[in-house]
Parts: sequence; C-alpha cells; structure tokens
Amino acid sequence: MTRMPRAESGFVLPTAIFLLVVLAALAAFMVSLSRTTHISSALDIQGARAYLAARAGIEWAAWQVIDPQTQPPTSTTPCPAATTLTLSGTLAAFNVDVTCIRTPATDGADAVAIYQVTSTATSGTPGEVDYAERQIQASFGK
Repeated sequence: MTRMPRAESGFVLPTAIFLLVVLAALAAFMVSLSRTTHISSALDIQGARAYLAARAGIEWAAWQVIDPQTQPPTSTTPCPAATTLTLSGTLAAFNVDVTCIRTPATDGADAVAIYQVTSTATSGTPGEVDYAERQIQASFGK
C-alpha cells in the first residue's frame, strides 16, 4: 500500500489560537477603557459637587455679614468665625471649612470693610481615588 502525500495540515490551529489571543487582549483593553471612563465621569461629578459645596460656604459667609435681621450692616460688622459647615442632600458628604478676614478701608470719606472669604470643600481621603477638593475665595466690601 502506498501512501499518498497529504497536503499541509495543522496550519489552521496556530492561526486560530493567535486570533483568540488577539481578540481576548482587545476585549481586556475595552473593559479597562470603559472602567477608566466611568471612574473619570464619577470624579467629574464629585468635582462639580465639591465646587457647589465650596460656593455654599462663600454664600453662607456673605449672608452672615449682610443679614440685616441679625445686625444692621455697617463697616464695623465682624467676620463670621472660622466654621465647618454641615450640608445636606447630595452635598452631605462634603466638609466645608469657611474662614474670613476683615480689613478696614476707606472709600473717600466713607469707612468701609473688605471681607476676604475662603471656602474649602473636601470629600474622601487624600490620596484615594474618590478624593475631591475645591477651594473658592471671594472678596466683597461693605
């Protein structure tokens, strides 16, 4: 019995394994990219919330200075004491530290006061992925 020479065989298996490895690597990359995109989006939202929490601190300090029901506004109205605010709702996770510096000044013959307010909102632990911090400074005179 004579054997007939066979055509090349076994070439399809290495090709199939190569394609499977390439497709698996591509799938892993896409999962990693999707995860990174979701984390980035969540951090953007936390950054916006931190900004709004810091802004709430500025508005609180301004109201403490100009609220006519607690005291008539004058150029001698003191700054509110350094305070840590407790917020509610979607901003409840943030600690907001508010400080104020009052500087007397003159505007022609009028005595005025310049208030420099700094509000810092933080959430999470520094160095961790979910950490967000924003600081806003505002100046106003009265």
